[in-house]
Amino acid sequence: MTPVKQLTIPEFFDPKKVSLVWRVPYQKRAVEAKAWAKKHQIQPADRDKIRTSLLLIDVQNTFCLPEFELFVGGESGTGAVDDNVRLCQFIYRNLAVITEICATMDTHKGMQIFHPLFWINEAGENPEPHTIISLNEVREGVWKVNPAVVSNLEDRDYLALQNYALHYVKKLTEDSKYPLTIWPYHSMLGGIGHALVSAVEEAVFFHNIARNSQTNFEIKGDNPLTENYSVLRSEVLEGVDGEAIGEKNTRLLDKLLSFDAIIIAGQAKSHCVAWTIDDLLTEILARDPKLAQKVYLLEDCTSPVVVPGAIDFSEIANAAFKRFADAGMHIVKSRDAIASWLNYK
Repeated sequence: MTPVKQLTIPEFFDPKKVSLVWRVPYQKRAVEAKAWAKKHQIQPADRDKIRTSLLLIDVQNTFCLPEFELFVGGESGTGAVDDNVRLCQFIYRNLAVITEICATMDTHKGMQIFHPLFWINEAGENPEPHTIISLNEVREGVWKVNPAVVSNLEDRDYLALQNYALHYVKKLTEDSKYPLTIWPYHSMLGGIGHALVSAVEEAVFFHNIARNSQTNFEIKGDNPLTENYSVLRSEVLEGVDGEAIGEKNTRLLDKLLSFDAIIIAGQAKSHCVAWTIDDLLTEILARDPKLAQKVYLLEDCTSPVVVPGAIDFSEIANAAFKRFADAGMHIVKSRDAIASWLNYK
C-alpha cells in the first residue's frame, strides 16, 4: 500500500471561529470538498483497505462553548475550545484515511430524572443545578418525584414512579457510579446547545462529501428515566421488577469493532468519554482482549470537568486513561498521522 501522508488544512478553516456559533455554507463546502478530493487524489471511503472510525463524543455547543450550560473548561479554562481546534485540524490532515465519522449527540428534554423539574421538596421547590441527590434523601422524602411530570411519562403512576426513583438512586449507589447529579438543562432537543460545534460540523460535513462517507449520528440521553453518559449503554438497565428501562447499544458496538482502528475524542474526558471507553473495554474483554489494541485515544482532543474552587475530575480522568492504556489501548496526539499508527506499507 502506498504510504498515506497528512494533508494540508483547507484555507477556509479559521481557528478563531471554533468558539463561535455560525451557519455552515453546505453547498459551497460540498463543491470545495469534491475539488479537494480530486486535487489530493482522495479515494472514496469504501475503497479503504484499512478501515478507520473516528468516534466523536458529544462535541456539542452545550459542552464546548464557554457561554453554554456545561462548558468543559478543563485545567486550562479553555479546554474544549482548544480541543476542538486540534480536532478539526486532525480531521482535515487525516481526511484520506478516516473511513467514517460517528458523532454522538447528547439529547434531552425538560422532564428527565437528572433535570430539576423531575424532583420536588416539601416546599414545592425544585433542586438547584448541581445538587447531589443521595439515597437517604430519597428514602426520607427530602426529594420526591414531582407529581407534575407523571402524566408526561408512559405507563407510570405516581407511586410506581416514586418507587422507581428510589430504585434508580439505589442502583447508582450499588454500582459505585457517580451519585445522581441534577444537571442544568442542557443539550435540549431543538436548541442551539444540542448542535455540533459549527467548526466541527463543517469539518465532519467536508469529510462526508470528500470521502463519500455518510456521517453516522448516534442519539443518546433521551430516555427520561435514566442517565446515558456512555453512548454504549444506559446507566440503569432495569426497573424495580426487572423490566427493561435502558439498553446496551449492541448495534453500535458491533459496528465500531468491525473497523481496523477506532479513534476516540470529545467531551468530557472524565464523564461521557471515559464511560463510553469503559463500556467499550468491557465489551472487548468479553469478546477478545486483543481488540483493545485497535483503539486510539486522542488525549489532546478531550478535557476533564473542572470547576475552579469546587470540583476537579482531572485525576479521575487521567486514572481512567491509564487503565485503558494498561488494557492495550493507545494514547495518542492529534498532530500524529493516523498512518503512522497503523500498518500502512
